Amino acid sequence: MSEPEAQETSRGPGPRVVVVMGVSGSGKSTVGACLAERLGWRFADGDDFHSAGDVARMRSGHALTDADRAPWLAAVAAWIGSRLAAGEGGVVACSALKRRYRDILRAGRPEVGLVYLEGSRALVAGRIAARRGHFMPASLLDSQFAALEEPEADESVLSVGIEEAPAAIVEAILDGLCLEPETLDR
Repeated sequence: MSEPEAQETSRGPGPRVVVVMGVSGSGKSTVGACLAERLGWRFADGDDFHSAGDVARMRSGHALTDADRAPWLAAVAAWIGSRLAAGEGGVVACSALKRRYRDILRAGRPEVGLVYLEGSRALVAGRIAARRGHFMPASLLDSQFAALEEPEADESVLSVGIEEAPAAIVEAILDGLCLEPETLDR
């Protein structure tokens, strides 16, 4: 076996579904959509899985509880399961702020990779202040950071800083997860 073949074999396949996680304003939707486009995979925004009641609660400045988030997480996990069952790749933007949420999304499925978009409160606050038309008000940012349980080493989550442009972040994700768009089944 030649050296390039050995390197490719040793890398192993990357995930078939990628969850792009982080606090509101970290760039999950933008980066997730760009990543999905590069891979030729379907993209889903976790915001679209929230119930109308949850959106109204957040819009009025009330943070969601774990009980509020349970049906939402179940819906996102079901979307992930449907992509895997169909043998198709997917990227989903989902805050996945707590370890138990990430465990629900992975559900023992090694084909699910997680990427944590990591940034300072100041950077994220600036992004939220500049964004228009989103239901999540800037007043809830502190609750997002308070709820955030940063991924630990045993979770095998790829952490990527958000200081760069989305295209550079996508390249870091492709490299970090060993995903190569030109060789993936679509």
